[in-house]
Amino acid sequence: MQPCISSRLPRSFPAVPILQALLYKPLTPSIIPRAFHFRASPSTKISSRFCSWIKPRVPPQDFVIFRVGFSANFTAMTGSSSKQSTSVYDFTVKDIRGNDVDLSIYKGKVLLIVNVASQCGLTNSNYNELNEVYTKYKDQGLEILAFPCNQFGEQEPGDNAQIAEVACTRFKAEFPIFDKVEVNGSNAAPIYKFLKSSKGGLLGNGIKWNFTKFLVDKDGNVVERYAPTTSPLSIEKNVKKLLGIA
Repeated sequence: MQPCISSRLPRSFPAVPILQALLYKPLTPSIIPRAFHFRASPSTKISSRFCSWIKPRVPPQDFVIFRVGFSANFTAMTGSSSKQSTSVYDFTVKDIRGNDVDLSIYKGKVLLIVNVASQCGLTNSNYNELNEVYTKYKDQGLEILAFPCNQFGEQEPGDNAQIAEVACTRFKAEFPIFDKVEVNGSNAAPIYKFLKSSKGGLLGNGIKWNFTKFLVDKDGNVVERYAPTTSPLSIEKNVKKLLGIA
């Protein structure tokens, strides 16, 4: 953490009331004196000039409590935690029936993650080609994970049962279909926030349309992102490369 302490703050400024405010009340701008301007993330340790400034004035046991209290208050205020997701395996999602699926079950597999829709102009070609790619490589370690989304032209308006009917009956998809999600905005599914932050698009990180595709290697790393108009068959060579197929 790199707090900026105002040069106008007297050296005799009492630290204990500040600690009490941070420990026993929510961490809000009204609680923190104007002299303190925090530049921090939840994972930042309190060990900078701020610590050296208040440490001599606070008993060691109170300072330890302050560290813990500050971390808890920061997390409560921001909704953040110190744990950072490093791969798709860190996420749990819901399948089309509402059951939890820990994505770590796909460790060691190559993943193609796609936001799908039933009424899009790209629906027929993408479902047909996704089926073709999946049939070719599912026994060699490929999994396709389809996430229905209604954010683009409201082209996935049905409930999960209707979505499953289209995907599994009409298109005979054998790959997993998951619960309908949002992929953009504040309510975006955590897995999609991670995918977008790992591989941004041409004009920003946001998903542009149905059938945006993310290719994930066997270690859970996002290695490539493809536009909605990119044919699944056109990325077959990249799938083969990650699978280790000549």
